[in-house]
Amino acid sequence: MPARRKAVAVAALGAAPLALTALTATPAAAHGSMGDPVSRVSQCYAEGPESPKSAACKAAVAAGGTQALYDWNGIRIGDAGGRHQQLIPDGKLCSAGNAEFKGLDLARADWPATSVRSGSHTFKYRVTAPHKGTFKVYLTKPGYDPAKPLAWKDLDLKNPVATSTDPAAEGGFYTFSGSLPKRSGKHLLYAVWQRSDSPEAFYSCSDVTFGGGAAGGGAAPAPAPSASAPSEKQIEEGNAKSTIEHHGHGDNDPRTSAAPAAAPAGDTPDRPKAAASAPNRPKAAGTTESLAETGGDSSTTYLAAGGAAALALGSSALFLSARRRAVSGGRQGR
Repeated sequence: MPARRKAVAVAALGAAPLALTALTATPAAAHGSMGDPVSRVSQCYAEGPESPKSAACKAAVAAGGTQALYDWNGIRIGDAGGRHQQLIPDGKLCSAGNAEFKGLDLARADWPATSVRSGSHTFKYRVTAPHKGTFKVYLTKPGYDPAKPLAWKDLDLKNPVATSTDPAAEGGFYTFSGSLPKRSGKHLLYAVWQRSDSPEAFYSCSDVTFGGGAAGGGAAPAPAPSASAPSEKQIEEGNAKSTIEHHGHGDNDPRTSAAPAAAPAGDTPDRPKAAASAPNRPKAAGTTESLAETGGDSSTTYLAAGGAAALALGSSALFLSARRRAVSGGRQGR
Protein backbone atom coordinates (compact mmCIF):
# COMPACT_ATOMS: atom_id res chain seq x y z
CA MET A 1 0.00 0.00 0.00
CA PRO A 2 1.44 3.45 -0.94
CA ALA A 3 2.62 5.54 2.03
CA ARG A 4 -0.11 8.14 1.49
CA ARG A 5 -2.92 5.54 1.68
CA LYS A 6 -1.39 4.00 4.79
CA ALA A 7 -1.38 7.37 6.52
CA VAL A 8 -5.01 7.99 5.61
CA ALA A 9 -6.05 4.57 6.92
CA VAL A 10 -4.16 5.02 10.20
CA ALA A 11 -5.70 8.47 10.78
CA ALA A 12 -9.22 7.21 10.09
CA LEU A 13 -8.87 4.18 12.33
CA GLY A 14 -7.47 6.31 15.15
CA ALA A 15 -10.28 8.83 14.91
CA ALA A 16 -13.18 6.36 14.95
CA PRO A 17 -12.85 4.92 18.47
CA LEU A 18 -12.14 8.35 19.94
CA ALA A 19 -15.25 9.84 18.38
CA LEU A 20 -17.37 6.89 19.50
CA THR A 21 -16.04 7.22 23.05
CA ALA A 22 -17.03 10.88 23.16
CA LEU A 23 -20.53 10.12 21.96
CA THR A 24 -21.22 7.22 24.30
CA ALA A 25 -19.37 7.99 27.56
CA THR A 26 -22.16 10.02 29.12
CA PRO A 27 -22.64 8.99 32.76
CA ALA A 28 -26.03 8.19 34.22
CA ALA A 29 -27.33 10.30 37.07
CA ALA A 30 -29.86 9.43 39.72
CA HIS A 31 -31.69 12.19 41.44
CA GLY A 32 -33.00 11.63 44.93
CA SER A 33 -35.60 10.39 47.38
CA MET A 34 -37.96 11.85 49.97
CA GLY A 35 -36.03 13.06 53.01
CA ASP A 36 -38.91 14.28 55.17
CA PRO A 37 -40.92 12.21 55.81
CA VAL A 38 -38.06 9.75 55.41
CA SER A 39 -38.42 7.26 52.58
CA ARG A 40 -37.95 3.53 53.17
CA VAL A 41 -34.81 3.33 51.09
CA SER A 42 -33.28 6.38 52.80
CA GLN A 43 -34.09 4.95 56.22
CA CYS A 44 -32.45 1.60 55.45
CA TYR A 45 -29.43 3.34 53.93
CA ALA A 46 -29.11 5.46 57.10
CA GLU A 47 -29.14 2.29 59.23
CA GLY A 48 -26.24 0.93 57.17
CA PRO A 49 -26.61 -1.36 54.13
CA GLU A 50 -24.27 -4.01 55.53
CA SER A 51 -25.78 -4.13 59.03
CA PRO A 52 -29.28 -2.62 59.18
CA LYS A 53 -30.81 -2.35 62.65
CA SER A 54 -34.57 -2.58 62.09
CA ALA A 55 -36.28 -5.86 61.31
CA ALA A 56 -37.90 -4.35 58.21
CA CYS A 57 -34.62 -3.14 56.72
CA LYS A 58 -32.96 -6.46 57.51
CA ALA A 59 -35.75 -8.19 55.61
CA ALA A 60 -35.37 -5.75 52.71
CA VAL A 61 -31.66 -6.56 52.42
CA ALA A 62 -32.39 -10.29 52.67
CA ALA A 63 -34.87 -9.95 49.80
CA GLY A 64 -32.98 -7.62 47.48
CA GLY A 65 -29.40 -7.31 48.68
CA THR A 66 -27.39 -4.28 49.80
CA GLN A 67 -26.83 -2.66 46.40
CA ALA A 68 -30.33 -1.21 46.35
CA LEU A 69 -29.51 0.80 49.45
CA TYR A 70 -26.28 2.18 48.01
CA ASP A 71 -28.37 3.14 44.98
CA TRP A 72 -30.94 4.84 47.24
CA ASN A 73 -31.50 7.77 44.86
CA GLY A 74 -32.21 5.65 41.79
CA ILE A 75 -35.79 4.37 42.07
CA ARG A 76 -36.91 5.52 38.65
CA ILE A 77 -38.50 4.79 35.29
CA GLY A 78 -36.63 6.35 32.38
CA ASP A 79 -39.57 6.82 30.03
CA ALA A 80 -42.50 7.09 32.45
CA GLY A 81 -44.03 10.14 30.76
CA GLY A 82 -46.80 10.30 33.37
CA ARG A 83 -47.84 6.64 32.84
CA HIS A 84 -47.16 5.65 36.45
CA GLN A 85 -50.21 3.44 36.99
CA GLN A 86 -49.78 1.81 33.60
CA LEU A 87 -46.14 0.89 34.17
CA ILE A 88 -46.04 0.03 37.89
CA PRO A 89 -48.11 -2.98 38.99
CA ASP A 90 -49.89 -3.24 42.33
CA GLY A 91 -47.62 -4.55 45.05
CA LYS A 92 -44.54 -2.98 43.46
CA LEU A 93 -45.13 0.73 43.95
CA CYS A 94 -42.22 1.30 46.34
CA SER A 95 -39.73 -0.29 43.93
CA ALA A 96 -41.40 1.25 40.85
CA GLY A 97 -41.42 -2.28 39.45
CA ASN A 98 -37.62 -2.49 39.57
CA ALA A 99 -36.42 -5.89 40.82
CA GLU A 100 -33.28 -4.35 42.34
CA PHE A 101 -35.47 -2.55 44.91
CA LYS A 102 -37.99 -5.34 45.54
CA GLY A 103 -37.14 -5.45 49.24
CA LEU A 104 -38.88 -2.09 49.65
CA ASP A 105 -42.20 -3.62 48.58
CA LEU A 106 -42.37 -5.99 51.55
CA ALA A 107 -45.78 -5.72 53.22
CA ARG A 108 -45.18 -5.35 56.94
CA ALA A 109 -46.33 -3.05 59.72
CA ASP A 110 -42.93 -2.48 61.33
CA TRP A 111 -41.26 -0.23 58.74
CA PRO A 112 -39.59 2.65 60.61
CA ALA A 113 -41.95 5.62 60.41
CA THR A 114 -41.89 9.40 60.69
CA SER A 115 -44.31 10.89 63.21
CA VAL A 116 -46.63 13.42 61.56
CA ARG A 117 -49.76 15.43 62.43
CA SER A 118 -52.78 16.43 60.42
CA GLY A 119 -52.53 19.91 58.94
CA SER A 120 -49.79 21.77 57.12
CA HIS A 121 -46.54 19.89 56.51
CA THR A 122 -43.24 20.89 54.92
CA PHE A 123 -41.88 18.19 52.63
CA LYS A 124 -38.16 17.92 51.94
CA TYR A 125 -36.95 15.89 48.98
CA ARG A 126 -33.27 14.96 49.05
CA VAL A 127 -31.83 15.73 45.60
CA THR A 128 -28.49 14.76 44.07
CA ALA A 129 -29.16 16.01 40.52
CA PRO A 130 -31.72 18.81 40.24
CA HIS A 131 -34.11 18.99 37.30
CA LYS A 132 -37.29 20.84 36.48
CA GLY A 133 -40.47 18.90 37.09
CA THR A 134 -43.52 18.37 39.28
CA PHE A 135 -43.78 16.62 42.64
CA LYS A 136 -47.00 14.96 43.72
CA VAL A 137 -47.38 13.27 47.08
CA TYR A 138 -50.28 10.92 47.85
CA LEU A 139 -51.48 9.54 51.18
CA THR A 140 -53.08 6.17 51.78
CA LYS A 141 -56.83 6.11 52.39
CA PRO A 142 -58.50 5.44 55.76
CA GLY A 143 -58.44 1.70 56.38
CA TYR A 144 -54.96 1.22 54.90
CA ASP A 145 -53.36 -2.00 56.10
CA PRO A 146 -49.52 -1.85 56.01
CA ALA A 147 -49.39 -5.64 56.34
CA LYS A 148 -50.87 -6.00 52.84
CA PRO A 149 -49.08 -5.23 49.54
CA LEU A 150 -49.52 -1.58 48.57
CA ALA A 151 -51.89 -1.13 45.61
CA TRP A 152 -52.85 1.95 43.64
CA LYS A 153 -56.38 1.76 45.05
CA ASP A 154 -54.92 2.23 48.55
CA LEU A 155 -53.82 5.78 47.64
CA ASP A 156 -56.09 8.82 47.51
CA LEU A 157 -55.03 9.70 43.97
CA LYS A 158 -57.72 12.35 43.52
CA ASN A 159 -56.45 14.44 46.40
CA PRO A 160 -52.64 14.66 46.57
CA VAL A 161 -51.48 16.07 49.89
CA ALA A 162 -48.80 18.11 48.11
CA THR A 163 -48.18 19.31 44.57
CA SER A 164 -45.22 21.47 43.60
CA THR A 165 -43.76 22.42 40.23
CA ASP A 166 -40.11 23.50 39.96
CA PRO A 167 -39.45 24.16 43.66
CA ALA A 168 -36.07 25.70 44.44
CA ALA A 169 -33.25 23.33 45.37
CA GLU A 170 -31.47 24.58 48.47
CA GLY A 171 -29.06 22.86 50.80
CA GLY A 172 -29.43 19.56 48.96
CA PHE A 173 -33.23 19.49 49.24
CA TYR A 174 -36.30 20.50 47.29
CA THR A 175 -38.65 21.99 49.89
CA PHE A 176 -42.38 22.46 49.34
CA SER A 177 -45.55 22.68 51.42
CA GLY A 178 -48.60 20.45 51.66
CA SER A 179 -51.45 19.57 53.97
CA LEU A 180 -52.13 16.22 55.64
CA PRO A 181 -55.77 15.24 56.26
CA LYS A 182 -57.02 13.62 59.43
CA ARG A 183 -55.77 10.09 59.85
CA SER A 184 -54.75 7.86 62.73
CA GLY A 185 -52.13 5.19 63.09
CA LYS A 186 -49.77 3.90 60.41
CA HIS A 187 -50.03 5.24 56.85
CA LEU A 188 -47.83 5.70 53.80
CA LEU A 189 -46.95 8.69 51.63
CA TYR A 190 -46.16 7.96 47.98
CA ALA A 191 -44.12 10.60 46.17
CA VAL A 192 -43.84 10.90 42.39
CA TRP A 193 -41.38 13.33 40.81
CA GLN A 194 -42.13 13.64 37.08
CA ARG A 195 -39.48 15.56 35.19
CA SER A 196 -40.63 18.10 32.61
CA ASP A 197 -37.38 18.09 30.63
CA SER A 198 -37.64 14.34 29.92
CA PRO A 199 -40.16 11.50 30.49
CA GLU A 200 -38.12 10.21 33.45
CA ALA A 201 -39.83 9.95 36.85
CA PHE A 202 -38.71 9.08 40.39
CA TYR A 203 -40.67 7.37 43.15
CA SER A 204 -40.48 6.88 46.91
CA CYS A 205 -42.48 5.42 49.80
CA SER A 206 -42.43 7.09 53.22
CA ASP A 207 -44.01 5.38 56.20
CA VAL A 208 -45.68 7.77 58.64
CA THR A 209 -47.51 7.48 61.94
CA PHE A 210 -50.35 9.80 62.91
CA GLY A 211 -50.85 10.17 66.64
CA GLY A 212 -53.17 7.74 68.42
CA GLY A 213 -54.90 4.57 67.24
CA ALA A 214 -54.24 2.29 64.33
CA ALA A 215 -54.81 2.85 60.64
CA GLY A 216 -58.50 2.23 60.02
CA GLY A 217 -59.43 2.67 63.68
CA GLY A 218 -58.55 -0.84 64.92
CA ALA A 219 -56.42 -1.79 67.86
CA ALA A 220 -53.09 0.02 67.97
CA PRO A 221 -50.21 -2.20 66.78
CA ALA A 222 -46.79 -2.25 68.40
CA PRO A 223 -45.11 1.09 67.62
CA ALA A 224 -42.74 1.07 64.63
CA PRO A 225 -39.19 2.41 65.08
CA SER A 226 -38.74 6.12 64.37
CA ALA A 227 -37.31 6.90 60.95
CA SER A 228 -34.17 8.98 60.42
CA ALA A 229 -32.59 10.31 57.23
CA PRO A 230 -28.98 9.57 56.26
CA SER A 231 -26.42 12.22 57.13
CA GLU A 232 -24.28 14.02 54.59
CA LYS A 233 -21.31 11.98 55.81
CA GLN A 234 -23.16 8.70 55.25
CA ILE A 235 -24.14 9.73 51.74
CA GLU A 236 -20.58 10.70 50.84
CA GLU A 237 -19.13 7.51 52.32
CA GLY A 238 -21.49 5.31 50.32
CA ASN A 239 -20.94 7.01 46.95
CA ALA A 240 -18.02 4.76 46.08
CA LYS A 241 -20.24 1.65 46.29
CA SER A 242 -23.11 3.16 44.33
CA THR A 243 -23.70 2.20 40.71
CA ILE A 244 -25.32 5.62 40.26
CA GLU A 245 -23.46 8.70 39.08
CA HIS A 246 -23.71 11.27 41.88
CA HIS A 247 -23.78 14.89 40.79
CA GLY A 248 -23.31 17.64 43.36
CA HIS A 249 -26.46 19.20 44.71
CA GLY A 250 -25.21 22.78 44.68
CA ASP A 251 -27.82 25.52 44.67
CA ASN A 252 -26.48 27.01 41.44
CA ASP A 253 -26.68 23.89 39.32
CA PRO A 254 -27.54 25.20 35.82
CA ARG A 255 -30.09 22.44 35.38
CA THR A 256 -32.39 24.12 37.92
CA SER A 257 -32.70 27.30 35.85
CA ALA A 258 -32.37 26.07 32.27
CA ALA A 259 -35.46 26.11 30.08
CA PRO A 260 -37.09 22.68 29.75
CA ALA A 261 -35.74 20.75 26.82
CA ALA A 262 -37.84 18.69 24.45
CA ALA A 263 -37.92 14.99 25.22
CA PRO A 264 -35.31 13.04 23.21
CA ALA A 265 -36.51 11.25 20.11
CA GLY A 266 -38.00 7.89 20.94
CA ASP A 267 -38.80 8.77 24.56
CA THR A 268 -42.46 9.63 24.19
CA PRO A 269 -45.36 8.74 26.48
CA ASP A 270 -46.64 6.42 23.75
CA ARG A 271 -43.59 4.20 23.88
CA PRO A 272 -44.51 0.51 24.34
CA LYS A 273 -44.66 -0.77 27.89
CA ALA A 274 -42.07 -3.42 27.09
CA ALA A 275 -39.43 -0.72 26.76
CA ALA A 276 -40.02 0.38 30.33
CA SER A 277 -40.20 -3.09 31.83
CA ALA A 278 -36.45 -3.63 31.62
CA PRO A 279 -34.51 -2.94 34.85
CA ASN A 280 -34.16 0.82 35.26
CA ARG A 281 -30.54 0.47 36.18
CA PRO A 282 -28.07 3.02 34.77
CA LYS A 283 -25.90 1.61 32.01
CA ALA A 284 -22.13 1.63 32.25
CA ALA A 285 -20.13 4.14 30.28
CA GLY A 286 -19.69 2.95 26.73
CA THR A 287 -23.29 1.91 26.14
CA THR A 288 -25.84 3.86 24.14
CA GLU A 289 -28.93 5.06 25.96
CA SER A 290 -31.33 7.97 25.66
CA LEU A 291 -31.04 10.93 27.98
CA ALA A 292 -34.30 10.09 29.68
CA GLU A 293 -33.13 6.56 30.41
CA THR A 294 -29.79 7.66 31.84
CA GLY A 295 -31.23 10.46 33.86
CA GLY A 296 -29.15 12.98 31.98
CA ASP A 297 -30.45 16.26 30.65
CA SER A 298 -29.87 18.51 27.66
CA SER A 299 -26.46 19.55 28.98
CA THR A 300 -25.27 15.95 28.61
CA THR A 301 -25.91 16.16 24.87
CA TYR A 302 -23.86 19.33 24.54
CA LEU A 303 -20.98 17.81 26.51
CA ALA A 304 -20.91 14.72 24.34
CA ALA A 305 -21.26 16.71 21.13
CA GLY A 306 -18.57 19.14 22.21
CA GLY A 307 -16.20 16.32 23.09
CA ALA A 308 -16.89 14.58 19.79
CA ALA A 309 -16.34 17.82 17.88
CA ALA A 310 -13.05 18.44 19.65
CA LEU A 311 -11.86 14.92 18.94
CA ALA A 312 -13.00 15.18 15.34
CA LEU A 313 -10.97 18.35 14.89
CA GLY A 314 -7.95 16.66 16.44
CA SER A 315 -8.43 13.65 14.19
CA SER A 316 -8.67 15.94 11.14
CA ALA A 317 -5.43 17.62 12.12
CA LEU A 318 -3.80 14.20 12.50
CA PHE A 319 -5.14 13.14 9.13
CA LEU A 320 -3.86 16.28 7.37
CA SER A 321 -0.48 16.02 9.04
CA ALA A 322 -0.09 12.37 8.03
CA ARG A 323 -1.27 13.15 4.52
CA ARG A 324 1.31 15.92 4.11
CA ARG A 325 4.09 13.62 5.33
CA ALA A 326 2.96 10.88 2.94
CA VAL A 327 2.82 13.23 -0.05
CA SER A 328 6.21 14.72 0.85
CA GLY A 329 7.74 11.26 1.20
CA GLY A 330 6.25 10.21 -2.12
CA ARG A 331 7.77 13.20 -3.92
CA GLN A 332 11.19 12.62 -2.40
CA GLY A 333 11.10 8.98 -3.49
CA ARG A 334 10.51 9.93 -7.12
